[in-house]
Amino acid sequence: MRIALAADHAGYLLKDELAGWLREKGYEVSDLGTNGPESVDYPEYGAKLARFIAAGNAERGIAVCGSGIGISIAVNREPACRCARVDEPLSAQLSREHNDANVLALGARLIGSDMAKACVQAFLDTNFAGGRHERRVNELSNLLQESD
Repeated sequence: MRIALAADHAGYLLKDELAGWLREKGYEVSDLGTNGPESVDYPEYGAKLARFIAAGNAERGIAVCGSGIGISIAVNREPACRCARVDEPLSAQLSREHNDANVLALGARLIGSDMAKACVQAFLDTNFAGGRHERRVNELSNLLQESD
């Protein structure tokens, strides 16, 4: 599975740790930055990740900023992305199972490394359940098309 990661300056350390951990587990990882503590704008990195996912360059994405909120909003501006901001593994699991989320957002200032890894693992290990959930996920796409 191909996984892309992006973060702002508040999230780059957690992003880097997750990228290394995922590579050790055998995943193909694309690091879209940022890679240092210099202040950057999370919308830029959220949009970059969203475009990467929408283009089919990765099946899943992980977005990290200080709270996870801002970057998740940026990712969700792309119609091809369903980004879920989570703090614990059950929400990560349900985001996949019920919502077919393809991007996970984490708050580096709110979640520790071990919990972040547990969330990512649940996100990657869970398949979309389909069924009644598929109709609802399709409604999201229809709502976007109607707003154009």
